[in-house]
Parts: sequence; structure tokens; C-alpha cells
Amino acid sequence: MSENKTRPTATTVESFIDSVDHARKREEAHELDAMFRRVTGHAPVMWGDSMIGYGSYHYRYDSGREGDFLRTGFSPRKAKHSIYLMGGYCEAETAKRNEELLARLGKHSRGKSCLYINKLADVDLGVLEELVQVNWDAMNRVYPPAG
Repeated sequence: MSENKTRPTATTVESFIDSVDHARKREEAHELDAMFRRVTGHAPVMWGDSMIGYGSYHYRYDSGREGDFLRTGFSPRKAKHSIYLMGGYCEAETAKRNEELLARLGKHSRGKSCLYINKLADVDLGVLEELVQVNWDAMNRVYPPAG
């Protein structure tokens, strides 16, 4: 069985953020880091080359494949920030709440469990923080933290 390609690394989040080329993206990455720390209460960990994760969970599919992945996080990508919100995958009620919040968020686009934001000025940061909180809480209900 294959292993996840995206795993925690020894790279520090601070050095990664400081290496972001574009000054605005770098500043916004620091702002997002502060928001995610506030919501999750977790210090960030680098996952792969460019994902900043907060907390982790263990999953197991019916196929037998299993692994660990970040509970939530973001990546200051060149084009847009990617915000990882997995809670909507876990619960129908969270998916519904996400839709309500996304309608108020501001300019964004979406993938399955990703939210894409060009710049933070395009969105309501209070709504973004609520989205992170709602999805963090859902992940903790579905995948209770160990300990």
C-alpha cells in the first residue's frame, strides 16, 4: 500500500513563510498563521513543501488505505491562498453551515475541501475565522483528538 506523499517535515513554518517571494502574500501568511493558531490552539507544522497544518488526524478508508493528515491549515500559493477546510466533508450540517458562511465571505473560489482567496482584503476576515472554527470543530467531533 502506498504512503501519503504529503507528510510533516522538519522545515519551520517561520522560515517557510519568510521565504514567500511576494511581500503581500508573506504578510498575509503571517496573518493567517495567527488566525489559525488562535482558532486551533495548535502550533503549526509544515506538511510537504508548502502546506501549513494545525493538528492532525488519522483516517482509514473502507479500502484499507489509512494515513495521517492535517486537520486544517493553509498554503500561501503563488496565485492564491489555499485554505484547507475538511469539516464539510465530514458532516452534512457543517457543509450547510459552510455554504451560509461562504455566501457572506467575499471574493473566493472553491475546490472539494479547499477555499481559494487571492488576497485577504477580498474577504471578511471575521467570516473566514468562523469558517475555520466551524470546520475545526467538525473535525474534532468526527476524529476526536487523541489523549
